Amino acid sequence: MSAAPFADAARVLSGLAARLLGWRPHEFWQATPDELAAALSMPGDPVAAPPSPEAIAALRVLFPDGSETRDG
Repeated sequence: MSAAPFADAARVLSGLAARLLGWRPHEFWQATPDELAAALSMPGDPVAAPPSPEAIAALRVLFPDGSETRDG
């Protein structure tokens, strides 16, 4: 896999973070992808909304210890 797609996406996102949020490079690189998505989302955006209690309960059933399912 080439690093070019990552570099291209990082360049675009860091530019957006700088222009829209006033973030300096170190702030961009210290942010998690979720933090960046939340900062760039509109309030009430369903994509950025936290999971419902039902969704959390379903995930706890599927992944009781917080890890992915293992074969075996």
